Amino acid sequence: MSYQVLARKYRPKGFDTLVGQEHVVRALTHALEQQRLHHAYLFTGTRGVGKTTLSRILAKSFNCEKGITAQPCGVCDACVAIDAGRFVDYIEMDAASNRGVDEMAQLLEQAVYAPSNARFKVYMIDEVHMLTNHAFNSMLKTLEEPPEHVKFILATTDPQKIPVTVLSRCLQFNLKQMPPGHIVSHLDNILGQEGIEFEAPALRLLAQGAHGSMRDALSLTDQAIAYAAGKVTLEAVQGMLGALDQSYLIRVLDALAVKDGAGLLAVADEMATRSLSYNAALQDLGSLLHRIALAQTVPSAVPEELPERADILRLAGLFDAEEIQLFYQIVVHGRNELGLAPDEYAGFSMTLLRMLAFRPGIGGGEVRASAPAASTPAAAPVARLSAAPQAAVASAPVARTAAMSPARAALEAARGGKSAPTRAAPAATPPAATAPAAPRPRAEAPVASAPPPWLDDAPPSEPPPYDFPSGSEARSAAPQNTAQAPRNAPAKPSSAAVAIEAPPAPAKTSRPFQPEPVAALQWDGDWPALAAALPVRGVVQQLAQQSELIRCEVNNDNPVFRLRVAVETLRSTASVDKLTAALSERFGRNVRIETELGPVEHTANAAAQAEREALQKRTEELLQNDPFVQKVMREFGATIMPGSIRPMQAPMQADLKQ
Repeated sequence: MSYQVLARKYRPKGFDTLVGQEHVVRALTHALEQQRLHHAYLFTGTRGVGKTTLSRILAKSFNCEKGITAQPCGVCDACVAIDAGRFVDYIEMDAASNRGVDEMAQLLEQAVYAPSNARFKVYMIDEVHMLTNHAFNSMLKTLEEPPEHVKFILATTDPQKIPVTVLSRCLQFNLKQMPPGHIVSHLDNILGQEGIEFEAPALRLLAQGAHGSMRDALSLTDQAIAYAAGKVTLEAVQGMLGALDQSYLIRVLDALAVKDGAGLLAVADEMATRSLSYNAALQDLGSLLHRIALAQTVPSAVPEELPERADILRLAGLFDAEEIQLFYQIVVHGRNELGLAPDEYAGFSMTLLRMLAFRPGIGGGEVRASAPAASTPAAAPVARLSAAPQAAVASAPVARTAAMSPARAALEAARGGKSAPTRAAPAATPPAATAPAAPRPRAEAPVASAPPPWLDDAPPSEPPPYDFPSGSEARSAAPQNTAQAPRNAPAKPSSAAVAIEAPPAPAKTSRPFQPEPVAALQWDGDWPALAAALPVRGVVQQLAQQSELIRCEVNNDNPVFRLRVAVETLRSTASVDKLTAALSERFGRNVRIETELGPVEHTANAAAQAEREALQKRTEELLQNDPFVQKVMREFGATIMPGSIRPMQAPMQADLKQ
């Protein structure tokens, strides 16, 4: 007897044995029990999720000898013949090879005949999206109103290619991909019936390799049985699938935890020696980081049977949650950029080094702080920056100072009444031989004993204990003799404080705007407001908003608007006609427009510009007069960048105008 593959041998024969599609089974079961039968069904989903299987079960439910039922007997002639693929009234057609209008016409001609030995004649069209447009059009009428004895079952992996006219005539069911847990339990059951020894981690690896397809999982299981000579072991499945041993990835994260760059490259070199796939390694590393993130947040979400579960829980305690999120993002981007790298080894190793470089304690300020203090004259200010609280560089959205992120953190902490976390100074002040020629007096006070100088409770006679790197704008703007300037002395404006350049004011008009009401139209005569509110677009809108009303007269109940326009191209006949129609609809009368060319003053655009400039000026005044901003500028030489101030959002602009 010939061998039958597992995917065919263990194809579900009823709804109760179907795995992973409970939502579809529930809907079809209720419909069959209540005898609410549709004439056309559409099953969509990726390969191997049960579309053809559902079609056969549904055909048996229609034609079982015990009646229309959600539980076909499986032993009557109709059920046995459908399972064997020889039932004459169940026709499966592959639309990929029968996609033309002629094949569809032949099928529809046969559909009018009554079934030979069944209750319903069932047509199953697989990969229906492969049909041509003419074939779809030819079946529309029959699909909408088929004979009483005909049922259509359509299946596709790409429903987007099916015309909406076909979709609207079908009852559509979207089949989900199989979760790995469902696949593992199903394989466990099948291998138990077959009497084949297996290892649980090997089944999980097969489920991952199937990518949601039960048929692929069974095919891979058949292959693994042959590969391992009758057993399904983890080592055999890894070798068959070319899967990466998770120990490599565990070693990568262990080296990253202790900041061992040589260890990271050693793993990459060992993988190169064994010709392992770096793309698969980054994919598995992303999955491992995902499990570690789950272990940090929801430890119970990590499966108990996972072989590396102990290592995952251990690594979850070695990294912060923020670090795991950053590493995951680096790995995902590194995998996307692998094809752009000079070679896969370079792309993989650079991804590992990027993870190491962004690990706290490796890059940026920590490396600079650990340098010898006396190496260069600039070393002392740099080290002092990393040790000082750096709150002197207050970071309002419009303030620009020497330091950035650490200063913002210190500022927020100080404003909230807390002391900012600092790092210990790594080195002492450089000797006099290597110090700058004219060192500035500075106070090296810790944060706990020296509150930031902009706080109201700071000692009035204590100088600010902050310093700035030489050559920076902030250092040049800082007071040169803070020790001799009492805190409560009258503050002098800093020489580095730059006043904001206000936008140029609008040209003064020769005459104030005085709207002349038009009593016949019950209109106040405010043309700029009317032009801004008209429902017009494009060139017509520009004509309305860039024109000035000279006069408005009502002759024989017909208003005449005399407009002055500064741009000749706006006076086209089509634009004037459209504006005339808009005004006629606004006033409910036949309006006529006369235009002339000349300079304009009181237009809707000019009014809007004046309003924006007034709002901008008010915003700048509010910010410049803010006590906190003034104190930052006075104490630390901060400046306001010209052009950096923008008014707030529309809902809050009313407050600024008041």
